[in-house]
Amino acid sequence: MSEPMSSLPLSRRYRAFAVLSALLLALTVPGVARADTAAPPPEGPAQAWLVADLDSGQILAARDPYASHAPASTIKVLLALVALDELPLDATVVADAADSHAECNCVGIKAGQVYTTHDLLEGALLESGNDAANTLAHMLGGREAAVEKMNAKAAALGATGTHTASPSGLDAPGMDMRSTPHDLAVIFRAALANPVFAEITRQPAADFPGRVLHNQNELMYRYPGVIGGKTGFTDIARKTYVAAAERDGKRLVVVMMYGLVHEGGPTYWDQAASLFDWGFANDGQVTVGSL
Repeated sequence: MSEPMSSLPLSRRYRAFAVLSALLLALTVPGVARADTAAPPPEGPAQAWLVADLDSGQILAARDPYASHAPASTIKVLLALVALDELPLDATVVADAADSHAECNCVGIKAGQVYTTHDLLEGALLESGNDAANTLAHMLGGREAAVEKMNAKAAALGATGTHTASPSGLDAPGMDMRSTPHDLAVIFRAALANPVFAEITRQPAADFPGRVLHNQNELMYRYPGVIGGKTGFTDIARKTYVAAAERDGKRLVVVMMYGLVHEGGPTYWDQAASLFDWGFANDGQVTVGSL
């Protein structure tokens, strides 16, 4: 039988209290799970995040990986998957005024101009053009049809916590726009398996009718080994991001959602780079889930 706490010597009671306090403190830290490594994964602006092995699908660490947040423009990855499933890359469309009049980010779609599927994929993925996303939706049968196909694709991939109400990721109060770090990793993993998507998302620039597009994934220029990514921001979603990087044959995916950047604190890019560094230093022998 164990001794009652009151009968223990003072020094032993103090040690027991200290151990119990430490355990209780650990249990109160919200939502963080990580593999057993010497250093904890870095925190930063994102309120929910995940780092996983892109090839095995094993999750190495996460904070609230199933928390639901608005995805903003990261949902364009899902739109791209649907377009790649259904549209030939050289299929063309004449843009109309409704497609071009989008709340920007915009790539400058002009009513009456002819665009290919490939043009529009580059516009949506590299510069997050909402007008390009709208025009892709036009090619897929219109906004409602495109959204329905996007939600069906998410369900087919097992991204059951994802629902979109717009092809671009633009949201508004009352719109059912949601995803999770887990689901965005699942969607991005599927997208990178498509060689056309993989080629587009890793290129720094691309020719577009009337101009040159530049990749807005700033981590490409800051972190060696980045092989693709997608940024996002709305007032509701805050900052969102999904990206993949490769080092010494190991490929990782990082997702960050609901980023609250504070002046003087770490940036979103700082946190993404730190999560990749942590993941590459992890031996992958202990995991906390799977995609």
